[in-house]
Amino acid sequence: MRAELLKNPVFAMAAEQFDQVADFLELDDDIRERCKWPKRLITVTVPVRHDDGSTRVYFGHRVQHHLSRGPVKGGLRYHPDVDLGEVAALAMWMNWKCALMDLPFGGGKGGINCDPRTLSVGEKERITRRFTMEMIPFIGEEIDVMAPDMGTDEQTMAWFLDTYSTHAGKMVPGIITGKPINLQGSEGRIRATGHGVAFLASRALNKLAVPVRDASAVVQGFGNVGLHTALTLSSYGVEVRGISDVTGAVWNDKGIDVQALSRHADTTGGVVGFDGADAIDPEEMLCQPCDILAPAACGMVITCDNASKLRCKVLAEGANGPTTPEADAILAERGDIFIIPDILANAGGVTVSYFEWVQNLQRYRWTEREVLTRLETMLEAAFTRVLQFAERHGLGQRVAAQALAIQTVAEVKSQRGMFP
Repeated sequence: MRAELLKNPVFAMAAEQFDQVADFLELDDDIRERCKWPKRLITVTVPVRHDDGSTRVYFGHRVQHHLSRGPVKGGLRYHPDVDLGEVAALAMWMNWKCALMDLPFGGGKGGINCDPRTLSVGEKERITRRFTMEMIPFIGEEIDVMAPDMGTDEQTMAWFLDTYSTHAGKMVPGIITGKPINLQGSEGRIRATGHGVAFLASRALNKLAVPVRDASAVVQGFGNVGLHTALTLSSYGVEVRGISDVTGAVWNDKGIDVQALSRHADTTGGVVGFDGADAIDPEEMLCQPCDILAPAACGMVITCDNASKLRCKVLAEGANGPTTPEADAILAERGDIFIIPDILANAGGVTVSYFEWVQNLQRYRWTEREVLTRLETMLEAAFTRVLQFAERHGLGQRVAAQALAIQTVAEVKSQRGMFP
């Protein structure tokens, strides 16, 4: 199984990051091994009857990295490239993210290998309900709490909640987060990840003594994270000059009207063709001069091929694993870009998911202002811890964030001991 996981380039990247930090922390071999490998790797078949009467079997995965600090927390994605190795890597990163933010969770991640763009609403509902039933022996509000991710949304979570609650014979809102508000979801959850990326990017500019108002930004990705990163940056007075998605990229030196672009994308299916900006090659867009570059879509987009060409002051990683280890080495040698690593930059989503879970357990609701204020307070605290650790040990922000997180998990593993 180890060899199979390491064949996946995303898991291999996460494992390489772990090994580097474990060497720095000088972890004992027994603790090192227990922290690195996931506790459970679950794969199930998901047979679904399609609208045309045919039946197709999909493969669903769920990886629970550790339950040492509490139930696992992490998203559920629907994408044709989902496989067990990728899910295991994302679960590992989520484990570090929860530890860094001091949330009482371990890391989890799930996914179904399907293309949601080709499925009808009914087919997506049947896939979700069948996958939920297959997962019931392994989940619970004190065991594993899922959330939306790529290709899923609050409607997916509503189907998941209904299936689980029907099986339990009662409403169990804490089984899932990212639910609709009227099903005991949390205010602020949809915008949380992007809001956090923008908030931390603005704090980085403060550290660099760069005025936030009239600063410039480029956002790669215009899904939920990219959209709300761009919207929040715009609300701060930042000019978002470049935005891309799977259809292409657009550019306006004077700043893009993000609300208008969102309406255009909703209508046409993408950013291409927006009359408030010019077309630009997506790869060229990443290398345009800007104060903030926010990769907020998929992994491995900052590579050894473009890392030396970046012209940003702040790299705010809204996506998971957007920078390869080879690119990291180039950026470290350059030393002129302030990196906000993914496990910190995009931690807003899981933090507000934690808030939703707490509200569900208490049967009490917070206002959006309360949610976002609490989020910003926790992000600020984590940001400060990372910067202080980095300065104290002469490290880059990525290694500092990972070291703080892995050290936290390792300490809990050591304190709890190992059951014979």
